[in-house]
Amino acid sequence: MPTVPFQVLYEDNHVLVVNKPSGVLVQGDETGDVPLSELAKDYLREKYQKPGNVFVGVVHRLDRPVSGVVLLAKTSKALSRLNEQFRLHKTKKTYWALTQRAPQPQEGTLVHWLVKDATRNVTKALTAEKPGSQRAELSYTLLSGSQGKFLVEVRPVTGRPHQIRVQLASLKCPILGDVKYGAPEPLPNKSICLHARELGFEHPVLKTWVTVQAPPPALPVWQPFQP
Repeated sequence: MPTVPFQVLYEDNHVLVVNKPSGVLVQGDETGDVPLSELAKDYLREKYQKPGNVFVGVVHRLDRPVSGVVLLAKTSKALSRLNEQFRLHKTKKTYWALTQRAPQPQEGTLVHWLVKDATRNVTKALTAEKPGSQRAELSYTLLSGSQGKFLVEVRPVTGRPHQIRVQLASLKCPILGDVKYGAPEPLPNKSICLHARELGFEHPVLKTWVTVQAPPPALPVWQPFQP
């Protein structure tokens, strides 16, 4: 088996689900850093002794400093069917976030209209719709607290850029390490404490419901909250 910079959580002939580490891009960008999609191709090429081209379709993305479940398609048919599920919000996504303040109230639903500033790569959360804004909705629950840190479970309804980060910041609960959205200091490894904990989706071929969980990063900051 090849050594890969991610943990394989689920794999069959149609899909590959991995636990992405913080710091890895999902898709290539102007940095030129090797993205998860290419790392997955290398893994499949080596595992199945496939010379030449290997198909890996990116279904959804996580921000670079975010860890957790990423679903990749191994065929174009699977990719188009999974893309449609995400477009219609038929998947079920659960994130874990660590914050320095407990959210008040301890559970609730947040609705904002987000505006992205592409030049600064930052998103603003507005309380009223304005031209060009996108509606964002999530629900959250405080799960536990330890050593001055709080574990918040987030269930996004929509999938907007930086949505969870900016919506939690609007509660005055920025995510640990997320200095872009109000955290007081970065973490040593430049990650943020946002983790895609669980993804549920309909298998694109078998039509069965698949739920995949990713363990949180093995970092000291996450240690009190390991399941």
